[in-house]
Amino acid sequence: MSGFVEKPEPVEVPGLVHVHTGKVRDLYRDENGDLVMVATDRMSAYDWVLPTEIPDKGRILTQLSLWWFDRLTDLVPHHVLSAEPPVGAPADWAGRTLVCRALDMVPVECVARGYLTGSGLKEYEQTRTVCGLALPEGLVDGSELPSPIFTPATKAAVGEHDENVSYEEVARQVSAETAAQLRQTTLAVYGRARDIARDRGIVLADTKFEFGFAGEELVLADEVLTPDSSRFWPADEWQPGRPQASFDKQFVRDWLSSPASGWDRNGELPPPELPQDIVERTRAKYVEAYERLTGMSWG
Repeated sequence: MSGFVEKPEPVEVPGLVHVHTGKVRDLYRDENGDLVMVATDRMSAYDWVLPTEIPDKGRILTQLSLWWFDRLTDLVPHHVLSAEPPVGAPADWAGRTLVCRALDMVPVECVARGYLTGSGLKEYEQTRTVCGLALPEGLVDGSELPSPIFTPATKAAVGEHDENVSYEEVARQVSAETAAQLRQTTLAVYGRARDIARDRGIVLADTKFEFGFAGEELVLADEVLTPDSSRFWPADEWQPGRPQASFDKQFVRDWLSSPASGWDRNGELPPPELPQDIVERTRAKYVEAYERLTGMSWG
């Protein structure tokens, strides 16, 4: 069992039609047919959307995505038309809202990995492959790969796992030409972002992108290179062979899986409210990621 502990009711705004409530984002369509994407402060973990929010999280994700979009436009166009909330929107939407082009979305999570960890590590330990790609012997948790790899996944509904798939399966689903374009663009964007992050003392271990088409043009969509869609590690603490410190919701995962939470992630009951210190420490990690990457102070 998983999903929302309590699914929120969509906000009603004149001129907007509610399209979808996601784990973190609410999606609307305006009278021009453009999409209005609102990043909430919701937090998801272990396939649940938790009952406790992380203050400012949605704004941090939105502003960091905008910062990255500006640095990637020569590689791939993005979907953002405006960062101004629509007229009549709640005041709370300021800083967390993007008005975007409606795209024909590609039903694939485009994942780039430069380091071995997570689900890739689990597969490697069993088969010495990740998404069917053979890797050398001797790699451990946190190892840098010989070169970055494209490891796509299917997009799952709220409460379900994304599932890693082979490149050949992606080509079968979306055509060989589109699959090649997705792989090339994903690895190009990852390479640019990895180098930018490295210059700021951060390891970009892996990340996932979503793309859509505007006619024949491939366009980068959704969020990009945030702590919710990427693994960022402090470079001065990187040490292969063990789990790495990270700029994300690890405090939340660790607390939920600890005896302190009293929660059984394999049981039927939803997760409990987060303690205030876990909320504050998690927010501080998101702020630190923003400030270290952009060089700007938050707030």
